[in-house]
Amino acid sequence: MAIWTQILEQLSQTSVVEFMAVITGILSVWFNKQEKILVYPFGIISVTLYIFIDYRCKLYADSGINTYCLLMSLFGWYHWKNTKTGVDQIPISKSSKQQKMISLFTLLGAFVLLWIILRRFTDSDVPAWDALTTAFAITGMYLMALKKVEHWYCWIGCNLSSIPLYTYKGLPLTGIQFIVFACIAISGLVSWKKKLLDLESR
Repeated sequence: MAIWTQILEQLSQTSVVEFMAVITGILSVWFNKQEKILVYPFGIISVTLYIFIDYRCKLYADSGINTYCLLMSLFGWYHWKNTKTGVDQIPISKSSKQQKMISLFTLLGAFVLLWIILRRFTDSDVPAWDALTTAFAITGMYLMALKKVEHWYCWIGCNLSSIPLYTYKGLPLTGIQFIVFACIAISGLVSWKKKLLDLESR
């Protein structure tokens, strides 16, 4: 019961900034599941707020990754709409074997590099944990901007590892947000796979 009492107490102290970041973040992931371009404007608001929230909590890698996500959101917004076929958006697609290998090496390389940097050059008390969530997000955001169905796997990994991290850091509302994110990500993976099958069957 003590843990639930602590979480409820922390929820009562949630700032307006965190609340807005959570709401816009959930809306962004929901629109992504629906394959709606609104994923990007709401995502931009959310990641901008989390740049400051994460830095304040000494989650330096997550603060950095939100800066990266901000830039990738701008690129993704442009890329999704940059079609030459007369359709509203580029279609969902699968990663090639080469892209999958690049994604895997990006994930592992980012994790090792960030873990070393956080451990040696910052006062982070969770360097490996912070590095893991950030590595997933780096890879997932890039694949999402390219509209690859595999980006959902990265977001599922990022969300599941972020739930206990943000709760530990005294941000339980954000931890709850990542539970919602994980559920939407699983649903989004199923939805995008179905849409991809429909496209391939035409």
